[in-house]
Amino acid sequence: MTRMWPPGGGTRRSLAPRVAVPREPVDPARIGRRVVRRRVKGMDAGAVAAALEEARFDARQDSRHEDLGDDVRGQAELAEWERLAQLLADAVPGTVYNPDADDAVRAELAADAAAAAAREAELREAARIAARADELQALRELGTLEQTEPRTGDEAVRDELTRRAGGYVQADVDAWLAHALAAHLGHYRDPAAREEAAGLLTPPVLAHAALLAELARLVPGADGDQLAFAARLATTEPEAAGALAAFLTRART
Repeated sequence: MTRMWPPGGGTRRSLAPRVAVPREPVDPARIGRRVVRRRVKGMDAGAVAAALEEARFDARQDSRHEDLGDDVRGQAELAEWERLAQLLADAVPGTVYNPDADDAVRAELAADAAAAAAREAELREAARIAARADELQALRELGTLEQTEPRTGDEAVRDELTRRAGGYVQADVDAWLAHALAAHLGHYRDPAAREEAAGLLTPPVLAHAALLAELARLVPGADGDQLAFAARLATTEPEAAGALAAFLTRART
């Protein structure tokens, strides 16, 4: 039987990843520092000192205008003039400014490269989650989700499917993950993955998994239909379901 999702939907939507490309945030202070460095390149201490006085004069003039009182870029430019003036004043006489030899510039470039790499990794992960969400959506529409083993990161995919559904609780996906967690299927064969799941899945899913695990030990071979009440109990009363699972554990041991 083909399943419609979300409930009431009769038309299958296209499986297109909804991924927002992370953009580099605009940083007026960084722009201001870079403008100053371009101007200072090749200047000696005397030229920078003279330029610093001009920058201070401009800052005093700007301070008289209320709309420029919070000029982040202007403040950063003045601070950079002051830093570079001090840098050259402490250098060997005759030294001219070279941004390639500036430790602060090198550190900033390294930080920029790290931030760009993090944004790229975030984009790749978002694309992976979107593609996997499309795959699980197709499987649930085919009615074969239950025969699929979960993979590492499917907890985040669950969240993506929930976002797409407008926050609607998806009983089939939650039941699928709970059963896999209880039966140690897919990546949940790894004890570390099961432990990590405790911080990634919702309390109802975790309670459902715990209760399923204990019921399976109590009644080996029980099928999903016989244990359907566990999902209802975990969804409506997750604390009670968790308490029942703990009680069964104590009774068994």
